[in-house]
Amino acid sequence: MYGTCYGACMHGIDGRTVTVEIDLANGLPAFAIVGLPDNAVRESTERVRAALKNGGFEFPMRRITVNLAPADVRKEGASFDLAIAVGILLASGQWPASVADGAMFLGELSLLGDVRPVPGVLSMALAAKDAGLARIVVPAENAREASLAGGIDVVPVARLRDVLDASLGAGDTGERARPADERNASDGAANELDFADVVGQMQSKRALAIAAAGRHNIVFIGPPGSGKTMLMRRLATILPPLEDDEALEVTKIYSASGQLADRGALVRRRPFRSPHHTISPQGLIGGGATPRPGEASLAHRGVLFLDELPEFPRTALESLRQPLEDGAVTIARARGAFTYPARFALAGTMNPCPCGYDGYEEGSRTCTCSLPRKLAYLSRLSGPLMDRIDMTMDVPRLRPEEAELRMREGEYGVGSGPRWDTKSLIRLVDKARAAQRERYAGLGIRSNAELSGKLLHRFCRLGAEASGKLMRAYGALELSARSHDRVLKVARTIADAEGSERIEPEHMNEALTYRALDVRRQRLRDGDMKEATSSSAGGD
Repeated sequence: MYGTCYGACMHGIDGRTVTVEIDLANGLPAFAIVGLPDNAVRESTERVRAALKNGGFEFPMRRITVNLAPADVRKEGASFDLAIAVGILLASGQWPASVADGAMFLGELSLLGDVRPVPGVLSMALAAKDAGLARIVVPAENAREASLAGGIDVVPVARLRDVLDASLGAGDTGERARPADERNASDGAANELDFADVVGQMQSKRALAIAAAGRHNIVFIGPPGSGKTMLMRRLATILPPLEDDEALEVTKIYSASGQLADRGALVRRRPFRSPHHTISPQGLIGGGATPRPGEASLAHRGVLFLDELPEFPRTALESLRQPLEDGAVTIARARGAFTYPARFALAGTMNPCPCGYDGYEEGSRTCTCSLPRKLAYLSRLSGPLMDRIDMTMDVPRLRPEEAELRMREGEYGVGSGPRWDTKSLIRLVDKARAAQRERYAGLGIRSNAELSGKLLHRFCRLGAEASGKLMRAYGALELSARSHDRVLKVARTIADAEGSERIEPEHMNEALTYRALDVRRQRLRDGDMKEATSSSAGGD
């Protein structure tokens, strides 16, 4: 006696169709699952046995063998419960074979026969559609998520018995799931943070707008209380919504990770991830015994914000070098290699030195760090990592007159002169993004940050004056070739924000002001050399 149906498993963030074969043979009663199942799949034997009995079905007292094909792919999770139960009912003749025609079955079973939701349904529904299946039977809670795949009939079920009722067109399964209409509802209410709440810091606000417009990596440097984190938290409010294909990519990642807040809607807001500085390399880029996407992949198409950047473990920071360059993370384990998308913009904050006041001394607040301590602090961020940062900028403390005005008015931003609120920054970002969409249509890239090779030289040509400014900075700051190209990309974004087709000298001037860390390192190196020379002269 033999029965077969289709299930699915996850491979990275992608679904993979699995054929579930059931064989009932004479002999002592036994229940075995083969085909590289993990512990969760093996334990389905007890869940399926109890669900069939308590659901009013007969559990065959025979030798039951379940094969999950292809047998060389590891199967994980509880999503095979429903497919195994259906296969047993087909093989034992309790259900007609037509129940499984052109269908995939996903779901975890309770001991009473209820069908519980599982993660990764969107990816598995896409796999079912690619395999040419006509319908997919899923837990009721996962129905709207599965419908986001489009092009496949989604059948929601709450109990094991509902599967038969749905195939016969009867019962109380209710309407079949329809594609979600409110695809922008997954993020809830709009974020109430506003740049107008930040007094002053006009240049910092503009820098964030430029970073958002071109998807540039950015780091703020400043003393404690200067507003670095407050500004960075508002970066999420000016990011443009995800496009349809981007939204599907991000939703797949969150579905596979079990972090999809609303299973009935695509994620439309760009992710903004802010992990704690104690995070491990595996938590940041993904991995583990059973590889899972890390924060870098959860920030795909959005922002990965690392507050107090030098406090993160060096191994974790260095692990970001590949995704910052390639836009993907590849994790190789004994059971296989997994590739997760990780095309994010890195945003970070840091103090200028351990005490936090180097270059910002005022009143009784003076820097107490020696030159070697300052150099050691900055060296926590390696040259290759900082070479991948497009923009670094000093964020000074609030001026006394601004603080006094804030206290007197009792309201953020009142009377602080020309201020940029979130709406005005969104207009700047949208203007620059529109120019990039038009320019790169059909080229396979979406933002200036993705320019490289011939495209970089094609779209970032400079006049003699702008080129001269860049080359002088290249020599004075000892920039690398990669940093040279990143300055070009930032200048291109500034030109787009200003509505200019050419990169003018003033655009290059502004792009070079976003190299604060290079200037700071050069100043400290010069000071170290002077100190060494003075010490040598004194010794002589």
